[in-house]
Amino acid sequence: MNLSVTTPYNADFDGDEMNLHVMQTMETRAEAQEIMSVPRCIVSPQSNKPVMGIVQDTLLGSRGFTRRDTFLERDMVMNLVMHLDSFSGQLPVPAILKPRPLWTGKQITSMCLPKVNLYRLANGHPDEEEDELSVGDTRVVIEEGELICGMLDKKSLGTSGGSLIHVAWNEYGPPSARAFIGVWQRVVNYWIVNRGYSIGIGDTIADAKTMDDIVQTIDSSKKEVKALVEKAQNNQLECQPGRTMIESFENNVNQVLNKARDTAGTRAQKSLKETNNVKNMVTTGSKGSFINISQMIACVGQQNVEGKRIPYGFLNRTLPHFTKDDYGPESRGFARTRTCAASRRRSSSSTRWAGARA
Repeated sequence: MNLSVTTPYNADFDGDEMNLHVMQTMETRAEAQEIMSVPRCIVSPQSNKPVMGIVQDTLLGSRGFTRRDTFLERDMVMNLVMHLDSFSGQLPVPAILKPRPLWTGKQITSMCLPKVNLYRLANGHPDEEEDELSVGDTRVVIEEGELICGMLDKKSLGTSGGSLIHVAWNEYGPPSARAFIGVWQRVVNYWIVNRGYSIGIGDTIADAKTMDDIVQTIDSSKKEVKALVEKAQNNQLECQPGRTMIESFENNVNQVLNKARDTAGTRAQKSLKETNNVKNMVTTGSKGSFINISQMIACVGQQNVEGKRIPYGFLNRTLPHFTKDDYGPESRGFARTRTCAASRRRSSSSTRWAGARA
């Protein structure tokens, strides 16, 4: 089964089963062929936009394949055009002639595209950039089926309205949209199989300067929590409207710890280079989000249950190895990574709010 078809079915490959209905009359066969066939269901009448798009490996490879520094040797180009539905036998003029002919990924992409026009912005496009041609090659321009500039990602190949699949479906009908999805998957998958793509531990480790900043951020947030505990103990904590003092305290602590996670995560994200494979997956839109990057590199953050910190499960504590009446970050569900062990050693002992319930 084609991966793009699984999205509207909400299907995956972990044991799912599907039913096959065999039509018995000519009327039902005609209905299935003209109304229920997959190409005619690419665009949903419910939202007037596609429900099927390029996903997973093909989407991940699309951004790399259409980068302006992706060059292809003659043997690779010949193997790629072999996957085209129609090939005239005439290759485009190589982008580089000497010392040996090299084609760009954009040239091969143009051979796969239907003759449509598309103007979109790719993920990662800076808000301040307004020029026609982007410095980071994030402005997608397709004219008459030729990719002039830009990298194709989820914004151009996904299920959003006005995407490449949507435009092809509107301009040339369902068969053209189906043909583009098929040929694009074959070409990009062949390229990414030969190029290779893997994620290692090195993609989830930040540099020393960034790690020091993350540890410092978490340390300062713990100090803020300690100050809040002291305020509550001294009855100096201002109650929020409609909340008791203990509820106001919990809400303030939650805000401080969530802010620490976001700040540390943002710092970690900015330290990643464009060659980072995890960042490429997130930027392309194939898998993951920036919160996943934050949790892998910086800290997992505060774990909440129904919007609140982890409640006491045992007598006045969350787990047996915590001290009773401990209102510190760790004892109430603030999870850190192993990289913060130095912070744990430097920090003071867990803050306890004895007699808080009273």
